[in-house]
Amino acid sequence: MNRQVICARGISKVFNNQNSSLEVLKDISFDLDRGQSIGIVGASGSGKTTLLHIVCGLENPNSGEVLVNGKEISSLSFDEKALLRSKEIGFVYQFHHLLPDLTALENVLMPALIAGIPQALAIENAKRLLGDMNLENKENNKPDELSGGERQRVAIARSMSNSPSCLVMDEPTGNLDANNVESFMNLVLEIVQKKEIGLIVASHDQNVFGRLDNLLSLE
Repeated sequence: MNRQVICARGISKVFNNQNSSLEVLKDISFDLDRGQSIGIVGASGSGKTTLLHIVCGLENPNSGEVLVNGKEISSLSFDEKALLRSKEIGFVYQFHHLLPDLTALENVLMPALIAGIPQALAIENAKRLLGDMNLENKENNKPDELSGGERQRVAIARSMSNSPSCLVMDEPTGNLDANNVESFMNLVLEIVQKKEIGLIVASHDQNVFGRLDNLLSLE
């Protein structure tokens, strides 16, 4: 098994409008192996989310390259990028983005069903993932019936639905109190070690990035 999940080299990104240009990323490089974690830190507007989007193939850099499990993603087609994300990258947002009309179980099921996994197997896997999150008694609850911490745990379970090789999180604890942040990070880091996957977290929270293996600071 290749230990390296993400290889980013010389990433630069400039946003242009009619009158000016804004360079948000300049010559950013980092590596991420299985079982390792890296924090992307910096002030609001420093380019943290943009870098995450480039790593996931949601945006292309102006220069540089990102390899996900050895595949250079900016050269892939739209459909190929979407397939790579669905298989290799689990994304967790600050706002959980759970579908409000679906139960916790149905939310976790969705990526697997979209990927074509047989329903019975997808249900079995979703139940196991919710159990891993200590949410086995919340399978039939909709998001508005869950606490903020529970919603984020459902979001983690959903992100793990297709057994990705990397978790990418954008300010995942922004709406959690200190106690929930601690339990959230314990759970995430346990998953990273147990599943041997990579973890990238964009955050300004010392309680988050103080727990990670490496930090990348964006000025």
